[in-house]
Amino acid sequence: MTKIFFDTEFTGLHQETSLISIGLVAENGRSFYAEFNDYNKDQVDEWLQKNVIDKLLYNDYNQFNNFKSNRDDYTVTMKGNSKEIKEALETWLEQFDYIDMWSDCLSYDWMLFNNLFGSAFDIPDNINYIPFDICTLFKILDIDPDINREEYIGLPFSENKHNALHDAKVIKECYYKLNSAYHRKVINKRALVSKKH
Repeated sequence: MTKIFFDTEFTGLHQETSLISIGLVAENGRSFYAEFNDYNKDQVDEWLQKNVIDKLLYNDYNQFNNFKSNRDDYTVTMKGNSKEIKEALETWLEQFDYIDMWSDCLSYDWMLFNNLFGSAFDIPDNINYIPFDICTLFKILDIDPDINREEYIGLPFSENKHNALHDAKVIKECYYKLNSAYHRKVINKRALVSKKH
């Protein structure tokens, strides 16, 4: 079982939204980052332009492919259309036996991930059809789910915020910190129960 942490940037919080970029990072550090050249540009508002589009890595390119095939550091960075990105992502995902997908607040991320493959029935077979998110972990641990993620993991302000790969890496670090906090909470609770008996 491999956990893959992922994030997407897209053209708005509405039903007709389209992917601008996607970033995934696995537990072993291998990563996939892609920027789409076929997102709906009519849906881009001033905030998206300033905070997402202007910060894309490959704004000067319509196509860009950088595949590192070394299995010790299997990373993909690319820009292309949805079909090209889907095919590259399918190939990248093949290296993992079975995958749990983790996101931040995954409503849009998971829907767009599924749409990239056609539907939820078309995602690769090695991906668990049940996604997970760190917002739920924050809530379970009585931490405000709206907390600043970078501050939570002790990361100074980053210009890379709203870059899908950067955000996926932040999600990964939040997961590990939350998981550790959860286990401490369980151990403390068991210790209290033991003392009462």
